[in-house]
Amino acid sequence: MPVNRVNPPSVHNPSDQITQIVTVGGTGLAYLSGQVAWDAEGRPVGAGDHEAQAAQIARNLDASLAAVGATRNDIIKETVYVVDYSPELLPAIFGPLRAGVSESPASTLVGVASLFAPAYLLEVEVIAALP
Repeated sequence: MPVNRVNPPSVHNPSDQITQIVTVGGTGLAYLSGQVAWDAEGRPVGAGDHEAQAAQIARNLDASLAAVGATRNDIIKETVYVVDYSPELLPAIFGPLRAGVSESPASTLVGVASLFAPAYLLEVEVIAALP
């Protein structure tokens, strides 16, 4: 099965050791690297604000999925990593991630002590079914 690796220019890629999206021909699936709240130049967005970071992540997911012909409605599985998690954060996290989406994926939320850099409070990793 052919493997296709995609790094859309509108989504920051911090290293040539990472591919933002991988599709595997014949499976109909797209695997996205964990998305954090950075802009296309790699600058953090929404310092200290879970909701602002979730909104930026949603924009990054939109851009990444569009590069392979999909949308957030095509996400079938997500894992959300949250720094300083408390149940009160759920609307701030899922509000932006579900905005404009009619189908909810299977989801796992994991509270973590930290991510790869202190500016980031959320990381979202997804698998999408290609239309």
